[in-house]
Amino acid sequence: MQHIQGNFGIDQGEVMPFSHFENDGPMWSGTGEREVCHRVTFAVPFARPPVVHVSVTMWDLAAEVAARLDIRSQKIDQEGFTLRAGTWSDSRIARLRVSWLAFGACRDDDMWEIG
Repeated sequence: MQHIQGNFGIDQGEVMPFSHFENDGPMWSGTGEREVCHRVTFAVPFARPPVVHVSVTMWDLAAEVAARLDIRSQKIDQEGFTLRAGTWSDSRIARLRVSWLAFGACRDDDMWEIG
């Protein structure tokens, strides 16, 4: 469990780390282990690396193969994180959209706003 003291900040967003259907990219046309990494930058830096939660909001895949997907946040720092999306075997993913939520300590009192 991570304990946070002081002011608390939340940032959120949504990204489409890839759309490989149009250009026969590796997540759509490849086989075996494949991954795409996408760097996400926070609107305002946190005081320390925050907790980051990611979830799938849209997953467009081929119907004739098994659905395999592994998503995670990696390399989390005060400025942002890397979203990693991976698949394997014969799965074919045309495109993916992921929402993210980061929460952690703010850098100073002036950065806390409710709007």
